[in-house]
Amino acid sequence: MRAEAVLEYVAKQLVDHPDDVRVEVSEEDREVVLELHVHDDDLGKVIGKRGRTAKALRTLVKAAGSLDDENVTVEVID
Repeated sequence: MRAEAVLEYVAKQLVDHPDDVRVEVSEEDREVVLELHVHDDDLGKVIGKRGRTAKALRTLVKAAGSLDDENVTVEVID
């Protein structure tokens, strides 16, 4: 799945603790949900000011998912 790989790669580039980045995949009603888990200290970096980084991540992953004809949603888990 391209969307999962894109999310994991980009998240690891953003954070200070790349070894703690974890992506869990689940499916709900024809929609793929990617749950992003990061170290507590890196949560702000992944969310960004006013959620701009998180929004950009969601847009990027949604585009990667559309290449595989998948409806993808990203949730940042704290």
